[in-house]
Formats: sequence, structure tokens, C-alpha cells
Amino acid sequence: MSRLRGVAGRDPRAGFKPDGRDCCTSVPQGLLKAARKSGQLNLSGRNLSEVPQCVWRINVDLPEEANQNLSFSATERWWEQTDLTKLIISNNKLQSLTDDLRLLPALTVLDIHDNQLTSLPSAIGELENLQKLNVSHNKLKTLPEEIANLRNLKGLYLQHNELTCISEGFEQLSNLEDLDLSNNRLRTVPASFSSLSSLVRLNLSSNQLKNLPAEISRMKRLKHLDCNSNLLETIPPELAGMESLELLYLWRNKLRFLPEFPSCRLLKELHVGENQIEMLRAEHLKHLNSILVLDLRDNKLKSVPDEITLLQSLERLDLSNNDISSISIINLIFCSLPYSLGNLHLKFLALEGNPLRTIRREIINKGTQEVLKYLRSKIKDDGPSQSDSVTETAMTLPSESKVNIHAIVTLKILDYSDKQTPLIPDEVFDAVKSNIITSVNFSKNLLCEIPKRIIELKEMVSDVNLSFNKLSFISLELCMLQKLTFLDLRNNVLNSLPEEMESLIRLQVINLSFNRFKILPEVLYRILSLETVLISNNQIGSVDAQKMKTMENLTTLDLQNNDLLHIPPELGNCVHLRTLLLDGNPFRVPRAAILMKGTAAILEYLRDRIPT
Repeated sequence: MSRLRGVAGRDPRAGFKPDGRDCCTSVPQGLLKAARKSGQLNLSGRNLSEVPQCVWRINVDLPEEANQNLSFSATERWWEQTDLTKLIISNNKLQSLTDDLRLLPALTVLDIHDNQLTSLPSAIGELENLQKLNVSHNKLKTLPEEIANLRNLKGLYLQHNELTCISEGFEQLSNLEDLDLSNNRLRTVPASFSSLSSLVRLNLSSNQLKNLPAEISRMKRLKHLDCNSNLLETIPPELAGMESLELLYLWRNKLRFLPEFPSCRLLKELHVGENQIEMLRAEHLKHLNSILVLDLRDNKLKSVPDEITLLQSLERLDLSNNDISSISIINLIFCSLPYSLGNLHLKFLALEGNPLRTIRREIINKGTQEVLKYLRSKIKDDGPSQSDSVTETAMTLPSESKVNIHAIVTLKILDYSDKQTPLIPDEVFDAVKSNIITSVNFSKNLLCEIPKRIIELKEMVSDVNLSFNKLSFISLELCMLQKLTFLDLRNNVLNSLPEEMESLIRLQVINLSFNRFKILPEVLYRILSLETVLISNNQIGSVDAQKMKTMENLTTLDLQNNDLLHIPPELGNCVHLRTLLLDGNPFRVPRAAILMKGTAAILEYLRDRIPT
């Protein structure tokens, strides 16, 4: 009760308002009694037009049972009540809140979404323990300056209000991780937003923004940026330097050009549909090594560069409703749509709404796999003879024709993929000469070992693709690529990784899917820079949850289609995981219904089952 006396000290009448309980007819006494024990009170959907005094004073006034001459069991001792930490008063008819809000200083969660609030009281700044504040779906026009005092706030949800600007001092919310300002009337984003150094997710969609401040690139932890449905005409080039960015939504704006993304090597989804983009060049694509989803629908594209086939991780490509008129053969200077697109492992390809003349409508209507099959067949039919006439001339030696010099000089990529060769010829490495190479692509060959000369690139290469080969071991040369951040080893015959891989201290993404691993390689637990581990379709029977917890940068773990009979509950403590995929394993719990709810639900389910 000492905390109650501290609050009462602010109000000399505290504890002496018997009439406060009389006005509280809309809140059952049993609900208040339960809230004093649990510290949580849910009053959503009760048609409240104001918050009853007994709610604000729940930790101040003596409860009704204190006036009764009764003996109390251990579970009914009202004087051992818990301070209210969670208050939900959403889906009511509240038009205002009073400064009595300050009588609940222990609140960590305040949820007042779906009301009719036009403002917030200044006393909200006194809730110094608040971590989550949801005021979405109200009628707020401004925010009180005192909101800047909520230094422990991690989640702030202000979507669907009438805000036209952001108050000064907002940048002082240094612990804020999730900020939703969508569906307001914002015209600008202050440059001071860059001080929100902990922000992971920022939603600015459905506002009236014409530009973004360049300073936004200083948000070093930002992974999810949503700017859908605004009036953006350009994107600051600094945005392309955001190394942590994984999801970027720019759908339904007025963009005419797509920026390059040299530093966004972790970018998994790029949505730029419903803009006015007329051209897609190789420079726009060459750094998108981790891209899974590329949405370009409803633009004005007339062609797609052949370099799109370098996006080996791409799963969904939407090109619908553009101006692509024909499909051209691989390696021609101008390609409307390259046949080589058929070599990508796409799960979804949309071409509807383009004036295509060289692919029948019934093929498109049959779906993605039929379209890819058609494109691959055209490579076999037309590709070699046509490409030879383009790439080999009297001035070109046959051995040199195997090396894509354009990719080396312009794209900084050493590409010798899809040759079905057991060895990489020396002339491939010789062709590098003094050029800077950042990416190596030796995928879709018959390599049984990694070329030893790859060590010559150790000072510069950051991305290596060795997928779809016959590798049964990893050589030490690969472990010496100190700048390596992205490594694709899927579809080989690997069953172990060397301990020396621990020296890859910059490695962020590794793809080991479709190999022969029976356990998660021990060395992965020690590569603390890892953010994405893809190891689906192996034979893994167990994972070490305690060691996994030390991988604090790991946000994506794909364990689908393995032999896991048991998921350790301690895995629920890996709260840094944003994506955990477990489908296709023979375990019985968690049930499929839990898996369908997503990663957060899976982790919560597991945590609840940790033995105490």
C-alpha cells in the first residue's frame, strides 16, 4: 500500500471519496476486484462516454469490501492489491480523457483505440512507465508536447486520426521501436525523426507526403518502412544506404524512377506498384541479392533487363498492367521480357494486362509454372544460336565469350552460372584483372569443390552464390572471404560446415536449403552477425534453443520440411525472431492452427510451456 499512499499524496482527498464508487455503475465490482489482483482491466466495447472515476482511482480509493466486517481468505486480501499496469478502454464513445490519468502511474499498456478523442490530456506525460500506447481510430488533430516524456515507450499507434503535423520533441522517444502514423493528414516528416535510433518499424502510409527527409537514412535499425498511398515523386538517394531495411513499401505514389539500392542487401520485399515508373535498368537490380518479392504492377514499363535473372532468391514477381509488348531472346541489347526469366525459381509470376504478342493468352492463364515452362522451352529452342551470333564475333575468342565482361565492369559481378561445368576455367578469374568484384555467381554448375582461386577475391567480394552444384564440403578458401555477407549454398549435398566458418564475422544471410544436414551446424551458433538462416528441406532432427538465444541478430529462421519431432519450449525465448518457419516437420505440437497464426503466436505458445 506504500505506492498507493504516494499517489494519494498528490490528492488530499484520495481515499475519502465514497461517492466515487456510486458513480461506477457501468463497471461491475467483480471486474474491479479482479483487476486489483491481476493489474489488468479491460473495458472495451461498453458504450462508455466517459471513464468512471472508480477506474482512475482503482489504486487510490479503498475497495468496497474494505468497509465490510468480513474475514478474508488469502486470495481476498484487498490490501495486497496490484497496481494497474494494463488498461484497455477501446471501442467506446469517449470524447476526452481527464488529467486523472496521472493516478495510474504504473501503466505500461494504455489502449484507447476506436473512440472519438480529439485530444490527449497533458497528464499523459506523467505515465513514465508506459511502453505501449494505442490511440488509433480517433479524431486527434494534435499531440500534446508532454508525450515526449514517455521515454520508455516502445510502441506508439496513431493510425486513422486527423494529424497534420508531428509535435516538437517527438524525437526524444529514443526507445520507440514501432511507430504507426498511417491514415492521417501529414504533409511532411520532420528531419528530427532520424533521432529515433531504436525504430524498427515505421508506417507513414495513406498521408499526403510529397517527399521524405534524407535524414531518415540515419535510422540504423529500421527494417520496415511503409510509405504506400502518398504523393511521393522521388525517393532520397540516401534511402538506398539503409543497411538494415528488409521491407520497403512505396505502392501508389507518383514515382517515375526507381533508385538503386547499393547498401540494402537485406531487402526482402520491394513494393512499387501503381506508380509511373517507365524504365527498369540493371543498376536498379544488381544489389538486391536477398529480394523475395518484387512488385512492379501498374506502372509504365516497356522492358525488363536480362539481369533480373541474377535475383536468384526471387519468389514473387508482379509485372501485371505495364506496357511490355514482346518477349525477346536472352542477351539481346533490348529485351522486353527475357526468356531467361524461366530459370528463376518463382512461386508467383504475374504478366496479365501487358500487350504481349509472343506468348499466348492461354499460357498466361494457366499460371506461373506453365509460363516458366514455356520460357525455358524458348531458351532451348532459340537461345544458343541467337546468343552466339550476338556475343561471338571474329574479334572474340571462344574462351572469352564464356565470361560476361559487362557484368564484371558495370555490375561488379563475376558471373559464370548455368554452364553445367565441373570446373571454373582460369580465364574466368583472369577476366577480373584490376576490376572490383563484389558478387560471385557460380550457381547451376556441377562443382564438387569450391574453386581455390576464389581466395583472390577475399578483399572485396561480399556475395557468393554456389547454389545448385554438387558440393559435399566447404573449403577453407571460402572461410577467408572476410567481407562475405551473403552466402547461397542451397541445393548441394552438404552435411556439415567447417568450424573455420566462424571467422566470417560479417555474414548476415546464409541459405543451406535442400542439402543433407541432420543437425543445425554448430558453427552457425557462433556466427553472431547472422540475421537470416534458411535451412529448409534437410533432415534436421533438433535445434539447441539455448545457443539459439545467443544469436541476438537472428530475425529469420526457416526450418521447414525437416525431421523435427520436438520443438523445445525454450525457443520461445528467442524474442528477436521475426520470422520462424516450422511447417512440414513431424512434430505434433505446436498444432497447425498455431503455426498459421505466425511467428509471434508460435513464440508465445512455446514460452507458455517452459517448465518453471
